Amino acid sequence: MVRRYALLGSVAALVLFLDQLSKWAVMRCIPEHRPVTVIPGVFDLVNIRNRGAAFGFLNRSDMEWQFWLFLAATVVAVGAILAVARSADNGPCLLTGLGCIMGGALGNLVDRVRFRAVVDFLDVYWKDWHWPAFNVADSAIFVGVALVCLVLWLKPAPRR
Repeated sequence: MVRRYALLGSVAALVLFLDQLSKWAVMRCIPEHRPVTVIPGVFDLVNIRNRGAAFGFLNRSDMEWQFWLFLAATVVAVGAILAVARSADNGPCLLTGLGCIMGGALGNLVDRVRFRAVVDFLDVYWKDWHWPAFNVADSAIFVGVALVCLVLWLKPAPRR
């Protein structure tokens, strides 16, 4: 049991650290709303605040209740992850995925508590198509969910 929590906690802590370090660097080096082009026509670094959920959903400053909603959702998600981690048949791949999700959720929670918004800085686009800006925490959550889905999909069906 301790090894399970050690892996889960280590992955979550690494994601949280990398997320906060990257956001600190962006806030220190890139002025807000002044993009820095990395790959012309494809990828910029930006410094923006997202008060809403993923991809800018509910990104409005006049909705104070959303802070409490996202806080509660993070607490529930972390609680659910810890409960799943207790299960005896969880392997390292599943725990790594759960750690990515937990670290990403906590990284965005730190921003919400500090700034009442999440710092987003990765901006991907192509011609008229534009993906909403995101961050390391969002990427870790995506990778974690994909890994958990893959593990569950590849898991053999129980025998009857």
